[in-house]
Amino acid sequence: MSGFLEGLTTLVNEGNNLLWSYILIALLLGLGVYFTIRTKFVQVRLFGEMFRVITERKDGTSGVSAFQAFTISTASRVGTGNITGVALAIAIGGPGAVFWMWMVALIGMSTAFIESTLAQVYKVRDGDQFRGGPAYYMEKALGNRTLGIIFAILLTIVFGFIFNAVQSNTIAQSFGETFNIPDWTVGVALVIVTAMVIFGGVRRIAHVTQILVPVMAIMYIAVALYVVIMNFSEIPAVFSLIFKSAFGLEEAVGGGIGAAIMQGVRRGLFSNEAGMGSVPNAAATANISHPAKQGLVQSLGVFFDTIIICSATAFIIILADIYSTSEAEGVLLTQASLNVHVGDWAPYFLAIAILFFAFSSVIGNYYYGETNIEFINTHRSWLTAYRLGVLAMVMFGSLAQVALVWSLADLFMGFMAILNLVVIAILGKTAFQVLSNYTSQRKAGKNPVFYAKDIPGLKNAECWEETNRD
Repeated sequence: MSGFLEGLTTLVNEGNNLLWSYILIALLLGLGVYFTIRTKFVQVRLFGEMFRVITERKDGTSGVSAFQAFTISTASRVGTGNITGVALAIAIGGPGAVFWMWMVALIGMSTAFIESTLAQVYKVRDGDQFRGGPAYYMEKALGNRTLGIIFAILLTIVFGFIFNAVQSNTIAQSFGETFNIPDWTVGVALVIVTAMVIFGGVRRIAHVTQILVPVMAIMYIAVALYVVIMNFSEIPAVFSLIFKSAFGLEEAVGGGIGAAIMQGVRRGLFSNEAGMGSVPNAAATANISHPAKQGLVQSLGVFFDTIIICSATAFIIILADIYSTSEAEGVLLTQASLNVHVGDWAPYFLAIAILFFAFSSVIGNYYYGETNIEFINTHRSWLTAYRLGVLAMVMFGSLAQVALVWSLADLFMGFMAILNLVVIAILGKTAFQVLSNYTSQRKAGKNPVFYAKDIPGLKNAECWEETNRD
C-alpha cells in the first residue's frame, strides 16, 4: 500500500509541476490582464458599486438574495486556503509568494466578474430556486452538453470530494494538535453535523453560511489587526521583504523567484477561486435585476478573500519570523506564528477559527457539487449517492496524510480551471456587452434591469425573457 501511495504521489506532483509551472500561470495572468483591459478595469472603476449591489434585496420571490449568494461563495472561498494555504506558500516560496497572491487576486477580480456574470445570464429555474455555472453556460452558450458534463464531473470530484477532504483534514489536524482529540472522533462529529446541513437544501445552506461567514471573518480579522497594531513599526519592513522576495532581490525560502510565483499563483487560486469555475455556481442562485450585479458581488469576494483574509494570515506569519526555521507546516506553522504574538491561547483560538472557516467551506463546496450533479442527472438517487460520497470524503480527509490530499486538490483544480478559462475566453464578449448595458443604465441614473433582448442575438437566456421574470 505504501508503494502505491508513493507512486501516486510522484505522478500527481509531476502533473502539478507541468500545470502550475507553465500552463495555468500563463492562462490566469494572461486572461486576467485581457479581461481587465476589455472591462476597462471593472475591479477599480466599479469598486464602490460592488458594496452597493451586495445589499440589494431579492428581485422577486424565487432564489436567494445577492448577499446570501455572496456568503455561499465566500463560505467556499474562505477556508483552509486562507490559513493553511498561505502558510504553505510562505514556507515553500518565501514572503514573495504573498505578492503574487495579491496580483492573482487583483487581476482575477475581472476574471471573477466575467464568469459570474455569464452564470447569471445562462442560469436556469429549478422550482423556486435558480441553478447555473460553467456546465450550464457550456451547454447553453456553446451548445456543448458533453463539455458541460466533463466540467460537472471535474467540479464534483474537486469540490464535493477532494476539497472537502482537505477541509476536514485541516480541522482534524488542528484539533488533534490543540485538544489531543483523535482524528476519527473529529471525523465522526464532522460527518454528523455536515449531514444535518446538506440534507436541508440550498435555503438551509444559505441561512447557515450567512451566519457563519461574517462571524468567522470578523473574529479572525480582529486578531490579525491586533497583531499588526502591536507590531506597527515593523509593517514597512514586511512590505519591503514581500516586494524584494517577489522579484528575487531578497533570498527566499525554497526555490527563489520561481517558487514564489508558483506558490503565490497556486495558493492564490486555491483561496479566491477566480477563474476556476466554482463561484459561478453560487452566483447563479441569486435573484437580481441584472446579471452584472452578481459579477460585481463575486469580484468583491475575491478582494475580500485574498487581499483581506489571506493578507491577515501572511502578516501574522511574516511578523513572527519563524517560517524559515520552524519544522511546522501548514496550519501548524500559522498556529506557531500566532503563538509568538499572543501567547499560549493562540492554538485554541486558531483551532476554533479553523473549525468555522473549514466547516463553512465544506457546506459551500457541497453545494457546488450538488448543482453539477443535478446538471448531469436530476434523479434523486444521484443526489443521495453524492451526499453519501461527500460524507465519506469528509471522514477520509480526517484520517488522510496532508501532503497527498493537497497535491490531489491542486491537480484536479488545475484541470478544472483550464477548461473554464478557455470557455470564458470564448464567451467573454457576452459579458462585456452585459457590463456595457449595466454601466449605461447607471449613468442614466437608473437601477439597471436586464432583458435578453438588450443584447442582439443572445440565445438560451430564458430566465431573462420578459415572460419568465418574477
